[in-house]
Amino acid sequence: MNAQYPVARPRRLRRTAAMRRMVAGTRLHPAELILPMFVKEGIAEPQPVGSMPGVVQHTRESLRKAAHEAAEAGVGGIILFGIPAYKDARGSGADDPDGIVQVALRDLASDLGDALVLMTDTCLDEFTDHGHCGLLTADGEVDNDATLERYASAAVAQATAGSRMIAPSGMMDGQVGAIRAALDANGFAEIPILAYAAKYASGFYGPFRDAAECAPQFGDRSAYQQDPAGPIGEALREVRLDLAEGADAVMVKPALAYLDILRQVRDTVEVPVAAYQVSGEYAMVEAAAANGWIDRERVIMESLIAIRRAGADMILTYWATEVARGLS
Repeated sequence: MNAQYPVARPRRLRRTAAMRRMVAGTRLHPAELILPMFVKEGIAEPQPVGSMPGVVQHTRESLRKAAHEAAEAGVGGIILFGIPAYKDARGSGADDPDGIVQVALRDLASDLGDALVLMTDTCLDEFTDHGHCGLLTADGEVDNDATLERYASAAVAQATAGSRMIAPSGMMDGQVGAIRAALDANGFAEIPILAYAAKYASGFYGPFRDAAECAPQFGDRSAYQQDPAGPIGEALREVRLDLAEGADAVMVKPALAYLDILRQVRDTVEVPVAAYQVSGEYAMVEAAAANGWIDRERVIMESLIAIRRAGADMILTYWATEVARGLS
């Protein structure tokens, strides 16, 4: 760069809104947004989630309405989480053909067709009475290899019911390979897998556990989710392992506190990269806005732009429908 002030004036390209739009290097599109949704068995009305203003546990009917609104707004996909009426140690509802997720998927597949991508979280924590992401040993530890069989069965049940993308989130070693093998063996070779490849044991998940009713009844998930202060390169190792097992896209979770990881992943892989703007990120913005401390809409857009700029091709966000409407 040779020119200096006063010849060089970077403000020239920032003077008007039209100029800023024209030269913008980072843009959002509604199709890049994915809406997480919760559906609960046995309720007659949507139940507000106290720690996530504006988010509800849906009934089957209210889910259908909200999903239709998301599709109309141009949202790219929805990812479904289910809360069953009955939980047990095996997480039996996860692969029950008549379980809440499978029933809701059939509703949505019938209503929406391919208007957006129907995705499903594939894990056990919402379905187990102990709240952990897998089967437990007699000593109370998560049994990695036994859990893989349950994930595989749940993934097949979800695909059968109408899921068009499977998203395993339990952070079990080998989970992508087990699910890929099961899908292929059951006639679902065309169904892609979005791997929660770099998922951290984060304090930002608190409100989600209210929404999904999946807080562990003892201990925490630090033995299987990644340590925020873990070894340099661990995230990329997890990503490479998932890709080697057949993942079609990978995810970093949470988003804002891990933008450095997101950038590393984006610079390393040649598949789509997703980032999950998690419940704690959402709740903090909503709480601060409710107190008049921040400009809500401005902060929402700024946070999403930051995630997009760091390298996310897709963003899971609870504001997906609202933001998609604004962008449209």
